[in-house]
Amino acid sequence: MKARQIAPLVEQTSQSPFGRIVVLTGARQTGKTTLARQLFTNYTYISLDDPVTRSKWRLLTSQQWQNTLTLVDSIKAVYDASPEVRYVLLGSSQLLLLEKVKESLAGRCAILEVYPLTLPELATHAWEEAVPLSLWQSTLTGKPLTWLPDATLDPQYASKQKAWSHYQRWGGYPALTQEVTDQERQLWLDNYVRTYLERDVRDLANFRDLDAFGRLQHRLALGTATLLNASTLGTELGLSHKTVQRYLRYFELSYQALQLLPWSKNPTKRLTKTPKLHYLDQGVLRSVLKREGPLTGQEFESLVVAEVFKQARALGLSVNFWHFRTLDGREVDLLVETPQGYFALEVKMSERVSSVDGRGLKGLAEFLDKPLLGSFVLSNDSVTRELSPGITAIQAAYFLG
Repeated sequence: MKARQIAPLVEQTSQSPFGRIVVLTGARQTGKTTLARQLFTNYTYISLDDPVTRSKWRLLTSQQWQNTLTLVDSIKAVYDASPEVRYVLLGSSQLLLLEKVKESLAGRCAILEVYPLTLPELATHAWEEAVPLSLWQSTLTGKPLTWLPDATLDPQYASKQKAWSHYQRWGGYPALTQEVTDQERQLWLDNYVRTYLERDVRDLANFRDLDAFGRLQHRLALGTATLLNASTLGTELGLSHKTVQRYLRYFELSYQALQLLPWSKNPTKRLTKTPKLHYLDQGVLRSVLKREGPLTGQEFESLVVAEVFKQARALGLSVNFWHFRTLDGREVDLLVETPQGYFALEVKMSERVSSVDGRGLKGLAEFLDKPLLGSFVLSNDSVTRELSPGITAIQAAYFLG
């Protein structure tokens, strides 16, 4: 079992006066139940999928589940009646659970998201291990660092490379870290994609046309790390603009993708410009595409952006994520906004980085409304170098592992 970096945050939250009801949500099979059972051994566990109790839950009509969610209403009543009662609720999607949780338990619950394993978590061997901060997480939390001149000098280089190789091919779902064959891993991913369509989407989003949603899923996988235009997608797939927007919203809410809004000094303009989409798990993406072999540049960008995102979320940090694009064509793959300022990241798949790879980062500070705290070019180049003042080129596996 791999250690989880979010575990201390979950435990700390559950002990807070404001954490008497903790909601763990995230995509299916990210390890929510395992996490809860490891942390809350003295809690009574009730599963709505348990064959013994399933017949009782079946007595509730679909209308009761969708409109009143009796179970949550009961939790609310007990919560209000007894200050000693504590709950941990688990749900594999925001589509139904969080809608009702927010309505019925507003102000009473703390919501935490569990994502697939990060690179530091993939490198662990047991639940009890402390998960070390990656260089990115240390940078994000303001810890002083000194970069090694070459990633191969890192004492943990072999371990980080092993985790990186697994992550590039299979993604971060815990089940795929077991001692199984590659064929079994691929079968698991294929079944995961099928289950997502047939269970999560049909049951929770109530889509009648799964074929149309499946076609969009495939198109988004092909276009990961690219700008997202709902009108163009609608024309390609024979769907209305509103239908595409609705599908995209459900796709994001079910933790399959991350939409990066474009950064702007004017917050209202961020909502009207074209977002950029990234698949959140490399294994799922390649299963959707039925692709093997070397990564494309777009896939590499998405797996790096997804890892940067997951590692920040694992620490429970208050940060926002944007992509940057100006009218004259200047682009930066990722802007990470903290209360203190911004970190800018450019992603390149190359084995050898040159100064030209950091050109989009030069002069970036003059566009921003808060200080630029650091700029990085992340690639496969093992050599760490300053491309220009304030712009560091560093190997992605070293920086994120």
